[in-house]
Amino acid sequence: MNEQSKRNKIAWEYRAYEFWNKKYGSPQKLAAQVAENPIGQLKKHKNYFQHIEGKKVANLCGSNGRKAVPIALLGAEVTVFDISEENKQYALELAGFANAAIDYIVTDIYEIDLSAYQSNFDVLYLEGGILHYFDDIEKLMSILYVLLKPDGKMILSDFHPLRKCILADSKKVSYFDSKKVQSGDLAYKDYFDEAEQTDFPNVSVRLYTLSDIINAVIGSGFQLEKFEEHRGWNGEDIPWEFTILAKK
Repeated sequence: MNEQSKRNKIAWEYRAYEFWNKKYGSPQKLAAQVAENPIGQLKKHKNYFQHIEGKKVANLCGSNGRKAVPIALLGAEVTVFDISEENKQYALELAGFANAAIDYIVTDIYEIDLSAYQSNFDVLYLEGGILHYFDDIEKLMSILYVLLKPDGKMILSDFHPLRKCILADSKKVSYFDSKKVQSGDLAYKDYFDEAEQTDFPNVSVRLYTLSDIINAVIGSGFQLEKFEEHRGWNGEDIPWEFTILAKK
């Protein structure tokens, strides 16, 4: 495990289970919502999962299972790969209360056993702000390409790189400065009291441009089929997220 991954594992195993309970309620409470409307939990990506029954889906950096569990309830065979034991705890409890079966593997994505999972999945699903946790996006994409079956699809959604520039206000942000790994706040740090925040470990991130991301997808061998840009979660008229659909 490289130094960036080590730092991010430490960070994402610090009070993550407590955070998920703060944000979404207990796994039992969230499970009731998920089971009531599984497809609705996939929000802007629900059209990609209309006919997922019997398919093998890898949810990489699948976090607390709130996407993996509804996909499993829709009839897919779901494997989550994620670096955090605390995320796994919440996800498996969520799956149990929702009567969904998921396989959850705690690993650095860079260290997935490719001999065991080569050409194994019909669909790869990555979403929610994850690319910045990888210091080598070309290596990441090459791993994803190996995991996918021929004719399989990758659904990759992440924060739009322009968002940080638009929301920066007076703080200078260099959009093109994507070559260095830097320290950053853990995503859920602000959900805790200020007195507690000083104890939170930092994450290690690298911020990519949109062209970095698209070229890494194409360069790894994927065929780019669709690129979508999404508004803010509350309808803000700025590029907040994007989704790439690519085929092997």
